[in-house]
Amino acid sequence: MAFNRREQKENPEEKVIEINAQMEGALTFSDPVNLKILGRFTGKLDTKGTLTIGQSAHVDANIQGENIIIAGKIKGNVVAKKMLVLMPTAALTGDISTPKLNIVEGAVFQGRCQMLDEFLNVEDLSQYLEIETGAIEELAATGKIPAIKDEHGWKFERIKIDQWAAAGKVKL
Repeated sequence: MAFNRREQKENPEEKVIEINAQMEGALTFSDPVNLKILGRFTGKLDTKGTLTIGQSAHVDANIQGENIIIAGKIKGNVVAKKMLVLMPTAALTGDISTPKLNIVEGAVFQGRCQMLDEFLNVEDLSQYLEIETGAIEELAATGKIPAIKDEHGWKFERIKIDQWAAAGKVKL
């Protein structure tokens, strides 16, 4: 198994892991990384950050991640919490669930697609909008952001947040 690790010049904190090997098992990353699968993988992938499935990759796995870019062949279900991109060389057989989907002409997709209309908590929204959690809570408490308060705290409907942000109301 070969792991090639290199640091990005623009951001030395950013982790990049390239896998160009045949692997089987479960890969789970609790910290954000840029993971690139270039070979064969069988099992389960659970990532944070950006997962790229290279053009020559063959993956037989259920995949969960934040941002997922597929250029190779996938057999399995894919859950992208932020965005899924199927490049022209992608061939995906399985169900997908994502709030944002980009299927580039030439890509092949066989399965069902669910575009999430989910709720976010304060921490998720903070990451999504790249705003401090304290500022999110203040915006919610003052009614400046669409929010719902329940027994677990604040929650935010993603589609309403997207509309709010698109209307230019993101002002701190």
